[in-house]
Amino acid sequence: MTKEKVLEALGNVQEPDLGSDIVTLNMVKDISIEGNYVGFTVELTTPACPMKDMIKNACINAIKLLVNKEAVVNVQFSSNTSSSRKNNDAVLPKVKNIIAIVSGKGGVGKSTVAANFALALSQGGASVGLLDADIYGPSIPIMFGLRGQRPKMMEVEGKGNIVPMEKFGIKLMSIGLLVDEKNAVVWRGPMASSAIKQFVSEVYWDELDYLIIDMPPGTGDIHLTLMQTVPVTGVIVVTTPQDVALADAKKGIAMFGQAQLKVPIIGLVENMSYFVPAELPDNKYYIFGKDGGKKLAEEYEIPFLGQIPLVQGIREGGDEGIPAMAGQEAASKKAFTDFAGNAVRSIAMGNARMSTARAAAVVA
Repeated sequence: MTKEKVLEALGNVQEPDLGSDIVTLNMVKDISIEGNYVGFTVELTTPACPMKDMIKNACINAIKLLVNKEAVVNVQFSSNTSSSRKNNDAVLPKVKNIIAIVSGKGGVGKSTVAANFALALSQGGASVGLLDADIYGPSIPIMFGLRGQRPKMMEVEGKGNIVPMEKFGIKLMSIGLLVDEKNAVVWRGPMASSAIKQFVSEVYWDELDYLIIDMPPGTGDIHLTLMQTVPVTGVIVVTTPQDVALADAKKGIAMFGQAQLKVPIIGLVENMSYFVPAELPDNKYYIFGKDGGKKLAEEYEIPFLGQIPLVQGIREGGDEGIPAMAGQEAASKKAFTDFAGNAVRSIAMGNARMSTARAAAVVA
């Protein structure tokens, strides 16, 4: 066995999302060969890659079939999370991907989706932050069991910065950690927008693979401020199958496609897709309608990222400060994990397209 033969064999292993083989994409690192033993590292575009096992098996099969059927193949993984951001972005320079979770209306479970999406990414090995930008109805402190707690301050380059709270392996920041939950936040649009800018620029997020932003419902000042202030990688739209929610989701999709924003839509996820009673786990009851989110994604030609069931355990976990991804209930964890995997793939493909477009523009 030689490195050349190993690379030639691995040239047949496709990265399913990026449309090329792992050798051309320069993902194969540190090949070592000793007798029948061959080891190497595959560098992924995200530590939360849902295709690890498939890539690993394809690598082993390629070497056994094309190089040495007696080979003992050791495939390791590392990651260099892809990003579409420019190197000169001044805002949050150490954050590779900034993902906004949006909804056309309230009550569709956007914060639940944001919290469990962040946890799913973290459990996949990514470094993750979660910013609760819902100024008027912050829910992250409740969902993560941080009621009454206050973040600390630290000095960074001569300026005071807020240090995010940490829970279940992710960094957290919310207006709810700075004000008493019994007091209403009564702010005009400019004040709310200013607070969001501070959460971005005066919180010490440090290095992150993903910063998830739980946006307020609807389409308003805070959305415009954030999208025009922060280099957002893309948005994920949350809806339920219900016609009223779908109508509002259409407005959200239209907003982010407008010329002054032009923010990529990573995809759409349907929450509360069907009810699953604990005593009848194989039964599905389509309380709010069926496949409305999937049909909407098809209509607008955006990726459909998955369906999250209406499960009592998801609600209980949020109220108890232990989100579903941090709990034990298997069905809801699988739904959120599948959704996160689809979202990560869509993000990686979007980043790859952006990099290709930039390279083509430079050549031109």
